Amino acid sequence: MRIVPARLDEPDAVKLTDEVQQEYARRYGEGPGDITPLEPAMFEPPRGLFLLAYDDDGVPVATGAWRTQEDAEEGYSVGDGELKRMYVIPSARGQGLARRILALLEDDARAAGRARMVLETGIAQPEALQLYASSGYEPTATKFGAYRFKDSSRCMAKTL
Repeated sequence: MRIVPARLDEPDAVKLTDEVQQEYARRYGEGPGDITPLEPAMFEPPRGLFLLAYDDDGVPVATGAWRTQEDAEEGYSVGDGELKRMYVIPSARGQGLARRILALLEDDARAAGRARMVLETGIAQPEALQLYASSGYEPTATKFGAYRFKDSSRCMAKTL
């Protein structure tokens, strides 16, 4: 596997982002589309990073990203980095790829001066909840982000 920095609007990133949106629609029974506003500039260093993973044949198989997020009105704190777009295609799961991407993102956010990594996931993603818990993330007392008012939302954080 090869993991490289990319832009959110590159064709391979768009392809996998579309796939994860379809998976969310299947799992949550809602129409496709993420209400979280995202733009490529949000993931440009040093304020963020978007990663793409490719298999040995050059096929894109996973994504992960972080962005600076400090909007107190949405529940964030100064020094937060927010994990976004973690996704591994079904045929590449179970190989530790998400854990590798997560570690790279945490290292990059730490190097960029972020004090805490936060994330929002949902109850219909038990494998994500397990990955984050086993990586040191804990539920937050206060929810944050675009999905903070949804009962199915789970917010977690880890001190970097």
